[in-house]
Amino acid sequence: MSQRDEKLAHYRDFVAQHNITLDDALLVKVTIGLGPSIYNKNAELIACSQVDELTTVRENFLKKKLALTLSDKELDEAIKEVCQEIGSSVKTKFRAVFYTLLVKKFDKADIYA
Repeated sequence: MSQRDEKLAHYRDFVAQHNITLDDALLVKVTIGLGPSIYNKNAELIACSQVDELTTVRENFLKKKLALTLSDKELDEAIKEVCQEIGSSVKTKFRAVFYTLLVKKFDKADIYA
């Protein structure tokens, strides 16, 4: 089993444990799109309590990668909703899962086609 397959298995376990509904094929594509960052513990995780982290998600992922043009307020609200969907008590939020939920939320799966 490759390192990426191990990460994907870990993400799938996380999704199952937290009753998160998402498309597994999309999770795979988003994970591949994240490249080597999934192997860096700090880069692999998202902290919903850190404003700088959420700003990075908004600017670099939602605006640049997904090419969303909604207001910062609308994008921040979507990020907040994903934080809540995963659960505020869940300290470890994996970037691949988080981004997959955002892709699903904005119906942007075609970017990963």
